[in-house]
Amino acid sequence: MRIRNLPALAATALLAACATHPAPLQGDYAPLTARDAAEVDASGSVVRWGGRIVQVEPRADSTCFEMVSTRLDHFGRPYRADGDAGGRFIACRTGFYDPAVFERNREVTFTGRLAGHESRSIGGYNYRFPLLDTDVVYLWPKRGHVIVTRPAPWPWWGYW
Repeated sequence: MRIRNLPALAATALLAACATHPAPLQGDYAPLTARDAAEVDASGSVVRWGGRIVQVEPRADSTCFEMVSTRLDHFGRPYRADGDAGGRFIACRTGFYDPAVFERNREVTFTGRLAGHESRSIGGYNYRFPLLDTDVVYLWPKRGHVIVTRPAPWPWWGYW
């Protein structure tokens, strides 16, 4: 009886292992969005945010990423086409991150601690960016293009 259940348990365990965040992104984080953090002072909160890169700014000892925040899926990856962007934020990490690799519109997920705000101009609008002191910078692989085809009608009438 126990041997018969073993393959089912092994399959369940393997599927459960595939449905988790990548190891660097695992943990407990505050349920705070970048839009909410721009309006309140939540300094010190530990968050996991992601989105698309707007620009990368290498500095003398760190690199800062200006991001458009989007919701994260169950793996921690930013949604591809999220109609409701969650605001913007700036994530800084010690070290050099090449802007040729971290190019515009690439998907990145960060974990870190909120460290205040910075005001910048977007066009003519003054925007208050939450600053994220980043522990993890997780660059997601580029998504492939999917070609959707329509199956032939059954039983293929009109194709002869």
